[in-house]
Amino acid sequence: MAEPELPASQGPLLAPALPDHDPHDVVESAVVRGLARSWGRRATVKKSEPDLDELFDPGRLDFPDELVPFHAHPGYRALDEEHRARLRGWGWIAYNKNVMDIEQYVVNPGFALITTDFFEVGPSDTVTTGVLQAMVDEQYHTLMHLNASAVIRRRRGWRMPESALPPCRTVREHRAAVAAAPDPRAQALVRLAFTTVAETSISAFLGLMTEDADLQPVNRTTVALHRRDELSHASLAAELLKMVFTELGPGDRAQLLAALAAGIEAFTGSDLGTWAAVVDAERVPGGREMLADVAAAPPRRVVQDCSAIRRLCAELGVADELPVTW
Repeated sequence: MAEPELPASQGPLLAPALPDHDPHDVVESAVVRGLARSWGRRATVKKSEPDLDELFDPGRLDFPDELVPFHAHPGYRALDEEHRARLRGWGWIAYNKNVMDIEQYVVNPGFALITTDFFEVGPSDTVTTGVLQAMVDEQYHTLMHLNASAVIRRRRGWRMPESALPPCRTVREHRAAVAAAPDPRAQALVRLAFTTVAETSISAFLGLMTEDADLQPVNRTTVALHRRDELSHASLAAELLKMVFTELGPGDRAQLLAALAAGIEAFTGSDLGTWAAVVDAERVPGGREMLADVAAAPPRRVVQDCSAIRRLCAELGVADELPVTW
């Protein structure tokens, strides 16, 4: 059968214009409208990709020693530089996997609650467009971080597959919290809360890799590009939470606040489970003992800044009800 003829082109295919703002739609804020309209100019996915191989510098560190949870332990300091370099390489692979896991299994499923209108708040076309744009960003961020890991593996000659590592701590605790929720609505509140924590706090997590001039340029560039997008996503996530929160009853609000607190704990803590897999994969002498010593010490937050959640709850008038010790 012959292929059907396509109509002759009348000119270049243009992206459709965003829908006009409806001033009577209370769930469409100026923040979301501005983010949706500026996406084509600001989003990393809409720009040229950097050449990661050109940015690779074999003389630079792949990961900061300070982010290795046992970096101050005598056992780590006693290792030769080759062993420490490989552990830093694993640190970068694990860092990227952490980001990819959160984007795929926490953030985008949470955003999907808005695009499918699970909470029945009636998002406008502009709100839905803005959320879908953010979901495209997150898919691209996953690819960016996978490529950054691949460059290190290729140029260093290290295998270090993501499959050797467990799901990151945030994903593990997210799954546990969803599983413990008594019904689909409670599960959705958990997902929304974890998404909000991730999107308003991930800039601080990404910032851990942008300040040290001794770090690998590939790594710093990847993180800086991602972070630029996330500064916009933080505003979007905050607006979405406010949109839903105002429609919730007291019981749902209490569940959401408890889930926000759980999300903060999951997002900010050190992931010793992942590092256990690393020291096992590398057969680090005394590796498990080093981790046991770290676990026995007072807990340390890797991400220190979740102030965006505190400000958001203050705007909603519930800052004192959030069960978190800042």
